[in-house]
Amino acid sequence: MTSIRKYYQYMIGAVIAGAVMSGPPSVAQTSDKMYRPSEATIYRDASYRGPAMAVSEEKSDLGLSWPVNSIRVGSGSWQLCERAYFRGQCRTVNRDTARLNNSQRGMTVQSIRPLGGGGGGGGDWQNPPARGESARGSFAEFHTQPATNGRRVLACASGSSTASCAARTADNWCRSIGWGGSAREHMESVDRRVYLADVLCVRTGY
Repeated sequence: MTSIRKYYQYMIGAVIAGAVMSGPPSVAQTSDKMYRPSEATIYRDASYRGPAMAVSEEKSDLGLSWPVNSIRVGSGSWQLCERAYFRGQCRTVNRDTARLNNSQRGMTVQSIRPLGGGGGGGGDWQNPPARGESARGSFAEFHTQPATNGRRVLACASGSSTASCAARTADNWCRSIGWGGSAREHMESVDRRVYLADVLCVRTGY
């Protein structure tokens, strides 16, 4: 066990040292003109009229005093739920909708969030491209920016980005690329979204 721990420490140190020697990434390496964070605007009245609220991230308790009758979707797909913390009846919308309900009462919306899929992948349309490094050994593999289909992996595809959720996501991601699970993982916030970072995949639990 001691030799394995030393191996992990050596590999992480080598990756970090390589990153320091190569210097900080250029703007061209860390930005993507095609990437836009998810955004939407909900309106009290049909046809995008009346009081409005713009959202660009998960809102678990909106506290709205008025119903929602219409929505403009700038990008992504959005889940609208009638109760706080995404409970009760929910509806998914991925385009501008001038009238959410047939009645004039509209839809009660107390929580809203962008949808990003499950299993630690997230929707490719809303995740920035991964531009990280990796180092592979016989017993472990280190990834600075884990990716699925070339895109960053959300630390938690639904709900708050907690350490336990990130650990589960990292385990699932490591298994998806042929390893037994994750021994170490961190979270990195980019444009108000939280992604996995510095994940160490191993053959067995560490």
